[in-house]
Amino acid sequence: MNRLTAFILVTLIAFGAGLAQARDLHRHEIKKLVDAGTILPFDKLNEAALAEHPDGTVIDTELEDEYGKYRYKVDLRDADGIEWDLELDAVSGKVLKNHQDT
Repeated sequence: MNRLTAFILVTLIAFGAGLAQARDLHRHEIKKLVDAGTILPFDKLNEAALAEHPDGTVIDTELEDEYGKYRYKVDLRDADGIEWDLELDAVSGKVLKNHQDT
């Protein structure tokens, strides 16, 4: 493989990887998704996250489009002051990740 071909190949791979990364969604995009019934409303997603840590408090949330799937990320603090990172499928509300923040 010559240098030009290798350079083009590496550039295309890097560009493609950049496109596949997660992106935060803006309020107007979120409203459209909720109104269309594509994703659950945030109060339902927060309920699902808090069901994992019933005495917890939501600290921060964000909705991302990861590889064409909507992921709702929640940071919360439980009654003992321990912080948790949760990730939920924004369509079904299923908890995908639930781990202690380190």
